[in-house]
Amino acid sequence: SLGIGDFGRMRASNYFYIDKTAFIREWWEKAALVTVLTRPRRFGKSLMIDTVERFFTVAESNQEALFGDLEVWSSEKMRRVAGKIPVIRLSFSGVKAPTFEEARDLIVLALRELFGKFPFLTTAPELDDEERAYFAAFGLSSNPALIKYSLRFLSTALHRVYGAKPIILLDEYDTPMQEAWLNGYWDQLAQFVRAFMNLSFKDNPSLERALLTGITRVSKESIFSDLNNPDVITVLSDEYQTAFGFTEAEVAEAMKEYGLNDLDDVKIWYDGFAFGSVKGIYNPWSVTNYLKKKRLAPYLSDDAINESRYVA
Repeated sequence: SLGIGDFGRMRASNYFYIDKTAFIREWWEKAALVTVLTRPRRFGKSLMIDTVERFFTVAESNQEALFGDLEVWSSEKMRRVAGKIPVIRLSFSGVKAPTFEEARDLIVLALRELFGKFPFLTTAPELDDEERAYFAAFGLSSNPALIKYSLRFLSTALHRVYGAKPIILLDEYDTPMQEAWLNGYWDQLAQFVRAFMNLSFKDNPSLERALLTGITRVSKESIFSDLNNPDVITVLSDEYQTAFGFTEAEVAEAMKEYGLNDLDDVKIWYDGFAFGSVKGIYNPWSVTNYLKKKRLAPYLSDDAINESRYVA
């Protein structure tokens, strides 16, 4: 499959998949309250976010069917928490705007879509009348204070309903900041996002864990200034070195399965990434295109050209 970030669809359709679910166990066992993880584009971050959500969420009922033959399911400890935790998943991938006002409006729309996934909260008996009214207000209002407080409120409500603290997953957290830098409204958006991040992740009594992914590291001084020591994992870090991208052994096994044997040429074309101390990490997008089309080509070049404006 190409461009599919839906783990359930990949598994149900028996698409080509290299098992990276060891990341879920490693991330869970590390027990960092807030993890900020950066990797280049087309390295499977959004697919991993979807995979993490599917594993933990109480909204999924067939975890064993999805994960039973994968590495994470071999851990009894992980099987005990599978499907037992509410999950809040948000993506800022679409927050690309020329002005601060438009960027804020896109964030509001993303939050409204998120709140629409939990309609039962408007009538949940675990919440009082005022809290249920607040939930309705979050879904309809563009009040900046309500928007900044939205994830905090939602995590509190889900904690109350399920009796379990939720996991918050925020994909492409840095996309709005990149656009703000390019379009000249960095200070405005940084102030807004800083309040949003701090209310969501700092001293939130209803937060189990949080995982934020992106392609760049935004400095703590910009939007994470008040967070208590988030675990920031960059391409230079030793953690999760092989969790994103394919190792040479994985590429060789995949090529064998597809009846291909020109690993030396594939290595010349697609081997060039190093995460932490591990070298020889292959870009999944290029390798998957090659396996599908059986032709060596610069599959990542268009993306590289499109994203080069983010490199300064």
